[in-house]
Amino acid sequence: MTMVLWAAAGQLLIAFITDMRHQMISNWLTGTSFVLGMLYHVLAGGIEAQGWLYAAAGAAAGFIPLLILYAFGGIGAGDVKLFGALGAWIGAAMIAQLMMYSILYAGAFGVLMLAFNRAFAKRMAALMIIAYPGAARTFNWFEWARSGKSFPFMLAVAPAAITVWMMG
Repeated sequence: MTMVLWAAAGQLLIAFITDMRHQMISNWLTGTSFVLGMLYHVLAGGIEAQGWLYAAAGAAAGFIPLLILYAFGGIGAGDVKLFGALGAWIGAAMIAQLMMYSILYAGAFGVLMLAFNRAFAKRMAALMIIAYPGAARTFNWFEWARSGKSFPFMLAVAPAAITVWMMG
């Protein structure tokens, strides 16, 4: 795995943990990652070369489409900034693939959640023990949903990232 993919994987891991625990992805993570991604590609490709253009195009390809989803209330602002920062690291083509698979996985999770009964939802919630210690004893899926919390998009982004990186 190259430096770029290690950096993106680290960013995704931190974003996954914070999104699962706090339902937010912090600005320090996305801002720092964006700056480091731009800096890495400028240094690797040179200022006159295509490095900064690659990073800027990737950031725009990750940020702009998800900004539209954010405007319609489909995702949170942290997810938008995360995809912009990831795009600065992995470029426009790979961020587009990641975005497509993330949306597909989110849709699949949504269909599963609608198709199955309450017992299945509780089992799904029990899988979140890593993010919520003691969840198997105290977690009630429907109370969680009624509290205003939404589906953490990182539950779809994580398998999407694995899919994209496994495909090469």
